[in-house]
Amino acid sequence: MSIIDLMREAMRSLEANRGRSLLTILGIVIGIAAVIAMTSLIGGVRNGLISGMGLNAARIVYINCGYPLDEDDIEDLARLMPDYEAIEGTYDSYSQVQMGDKSLSVGITGASATYLEMTGAASRLAEGRIYTDAEEESKSRVALIGRNGIEAFFGSPGADAVGKTIQLNGKSFTVLGVVDDGMTGTDYCNVYMPTETVRQDFGQGWDYLSSVVGLAREGADIEAVQQQTVEQVGKLKGIAEDELESMVSVWSMKSSIDQLDTFMMSFQLIMGAVAGISLLVGGIGIMNMMLTNVTERIREIGVRRALGARGRDITLQFLTESATLCVSGGIIGTLAGYAIAWGLAFGAGALGFDLGSMTGMGSTGAALTPAIEPGAIAIAVGISIVIGLVFGYYPARRAAKLDPVECLRYQ
Repeated sequence: MSIIDLMREAMRSLEANRGRSLLTILGIVIGIAAVIAMTSLIGGVRNGLISGMGLNAARIVYINCGYPLDEDDIEDLARLMPDYEAIEGTYDSYSQVQMGDKSLSVGITGASATYLEMTGAASRLAEGRIYTDAEEESKSRVALIGRNGIEAFFGSPGADAVGKTIQLNGKSFTVLGVVDDGMTGTDYCNVYMPTETVRQDFGQGWDYLSSVVGLAREGADIEAVQQQTVEQVGKLKGIAEDELESMVSVWSMKSSIDQLDTFMMSFQLIMGAVAGISLLVGGIGIMNMMLTNVTERIREIGVRRALGARGRDITLQFLTESATLCVSGGIIGTLAGYAIAWGLAFGAGALGFDLGSMTGMGSTGAALTPAIEPGAIAIAVGISIVIGLVFGYYPARRAAKLDPVECLRYQ
C-alpha cells in the first residue's frame, strides 16, 4: 500500500472511533502542551530580561576602582586594551525637586549617546529620541526622563512630555525622550543628560568619573578581558599586586546571564521530567487503544490477508494509525501550549509583574512575551511520531502475526 492509502485508511479508522481517539491522545496533548508552554515562557523570560539589560548585555564590563578614574584613564585603558570596542564613563549627580506637597528625588546621569547605546537605555526609549553628539559638545540643556517621572513633572502618567521642559537646580531642560527604565512610583526619577551638560550645571569641581563601562568586542573572551582590565587599571593607578583584589572590581553581565541560563535550564529540566511522565502515560494509552483495535478488527485483518495483504502491510497499517493519532495529539498540544503561554503572559502583564523582580534581578521594565521557536515545534512533532511508532509497534506486530484462517473464523 502507498503512504497515501495508509494515511487514508488510518484516518477512516480513527474517525470511526472519534471519542475514544480523542480521550486516548489526551496524555500526549497534555505532555506536549506542557513542554511547549514552559519552553516558550522560559525563552520569553530570558529574552525579556536580556532585552531589559540591553542588546549588548553579555559584552558589557563594569569597572570600579578605589582610586577615582578620569577621562585620561579610560583613554589610556582603551589604547592598552584593543579587546574593547568602546569605554565610556558617566558623571552622576542628584537633585531634589518640590512638586506641590511632594518631594521628587532625581538621579541625574551624565552620559554620552554612545553610553546610552551600549547599556541599552537607547533601546528602551518609548518616546522621542536621544541627544546627539553635537548637542553634547554644545552643552545643550536637553534630557531624557524615566517614564515614572512624567506624572511627577507634568501631572498625569499619560501626559505628553517630549518637547516640554523640566526645572532642575533653577535651570530649564528640554525633554527629548522618555525611557522605560523599569522604575516605579512617583517619588524618584532617572534623568539622562549629556556628559558636558551635567559637568557644567551640576558639577562640583571634580574631574573623576562616577562609573566606567566597557563594551567588549564580539567574540572576545569576557573573563580574560576582565582579568586584563584589572591588571591594566592597577598599572595605570600604580596599585600593588597584593591590593588589586580589594582596590579594583571588574564584573560583567555575562555572569548574570550565565546564572540566568543555569536557572532556566534547571527549571526546564524539571518541567521536562513532568511532561515526560505525561507523555509516557499517553504512550501507554496509545498502546492500549491499538491493542483494543487489533482485537476488535481481527476479522478485518483476516479479510485483508485473504485478499493478498502481507504481514508487513498490516504492520504498516497499524503503525500509521498509531503515528497519526500521536501526531494529531502533538499538533493539538502545540497549539494548546502556545495558547497557555500567551494566556499566562497576558495574566502576568495584567497583574503588573516585572520580569526582573520576578527573577530577583531587579526591575528591568521588560515585558513577558513567549518565545515561539520553530525548533520546539519540530521537536514536539518528532516526539509525537516517536511515541506513535514505539508504542504502536507491539500491537502492529501482533496484528501482523495473526493466522489468517483463525481470523476469518473469529466472531
